[in-house]
Amino acid sequence: MPMASLSRWTMSYFAAALASLLAAELLMLAGFGYPAADLTEPATLIVVHVTAIGWLSLAVAGALLQFVPVLVARPLAMPWLALPALLAIVAGLVLLCAGFAALAGWADWPFELMPLAALGLFCGFLLLGVMLVATLLSARPVTLFAGFVLVGLACLAVTVLSGAAFATILSGRSAWLASVAPLPDGLRFHALLGFGGWLGLIAFGVSYRLLVMFMMAPELPARQVRLVLVFGGFGMGLAVAGLLAPATGIEIGAGFITMPLGALAVASAFYGRDILTLYRSRRRKALEINMLASIPAFAALGLGLPLLPIATAIGGWEPGIAALTFLLAFGWLGGLTLAQLVKIVSFMTWLETYASRLGRGPAPRVGDLVAMPRTGWWFALYYAGVAIAVAALAGGLASGFRLAMLPCLIGTAGIACELVRIRHLSEIKAEQRPSLHERPRLLLARADERRMPHADNRTAETSRA
Repeated sequence: MPMASLSRWTMSYFAAALASLLAAELLMLAGFGYPAADLTEPATLIVVHVTAIGWLSLAVAGALLQFVPVLVARPLAMPWLALPALLAIVAGLVLLCAGFAALAGWADWPFELMPLAALGLFCGFLLLGVMLVATLLSARPVTLFAGFVLVGLACLAVTVLSGAAFATILSGRSAWLASVAPLPDGLRFHALLGFGGWLGLIAFGVSYRLLVMFMMAPELPARQVRLVLVFGGFGMGLAVAGLLAPATGIEIGAGFITMPLGALAVASAFYGRDILTLYRSRRRKALEINMLASIPAFAALGLGLPLLPIATAIGGWEPGIAALTFLLAFGWLGGLTLAQLVKIVSFMTWLETYASRLGRGPAPRVGDLVAMPRTGWWFALYYAGVAIAVAALAGGLASGFRLAMLPCLIGTAGIACELVRIRHLSEIKAEQRPSLHERPRLLLARADERRMPHADNRTAETSRA
């Protein structure tokens, strides 16, 4: 039977990501950043980058390191780069936040921290991209799933490079870059490529595969799924054109941003249709916590993305744009990521602990590792906080937004505790737990000792979930 190793460092990526989410929520609860500060002020930029890089990017990266090898039927290329990539990204993020603090005048630190932070982030994401691209291209032909990831990684590359240019400009060391990557107009396309391209398109592609696996649904026709990639890729191409327009001397209007947003909204409409098809055709009728908790995330996508280009086209409604952006970042991307983390962590923990016992004695189901309905209540708190925060932002209520972050923070902390309990096998009866030295480590999978079945054999495994 073909085998593929568990990703050794995926749990460490998840831990760093959850720590970043908790930090971002704490900052917003304390009144740090928008709406207490302007969208382009350092305080807001710190919160945005802790969320985008520390939370969402590290969570997506950890998931890709585990599932890309499984889904393309190849081992992860150069797996020893995973830890240096994680350390470089975390170091770059810390330096970036320190640089923003220096720009705000909160600390007497040198502005050279900004390009140094950009270097750390560039190196970290470069190592991540090398591993993933080499793994994807080792399988022939390149699958549609690989296409989503490759386009997302291309958007990541442009996002990182444009961010490095902006950081260098802010440090005051290369003013000539201002004519190539002007601030603040370029930030809109920079953010769209990061949230919509790198995070959004990969969320589309990965969720297709995960939902098929976890709901035991039939694969969708490639021509149907390809529409999502085509419109999403077209929108991101327009975003790149908008970002590079100043360098080519082409003038674009302020409303140009609505074009890539509109294309992404069309892609999300096709994606929503496909998710409904997978749901209706699933063979696992009882929805598990990861799917139940994903429903509000899909609703946030269906509400937020079609309205965002409209709000942008109207212009002048900054609170509405901020509210829709928050809904997409924390409701869709954040909610979907948290929901699938519960399943991914329990799935990996089960594979690491019990997969080798199949046929040799009783073993718990994957779902037995998760505490229900307690985990559901944590998600209810999180989504309630997101909904209140969106309403407060739309109404320009800064104090209401701060208060809304409290249930978000409590819900996130509760979900994080449930993930720790899953790794500790806390819900499993004592007689079904392995000996202490065989139990999963919290932040490190025994990749050399535990091996998981190949993707072609995943149906037999997920039938036990």
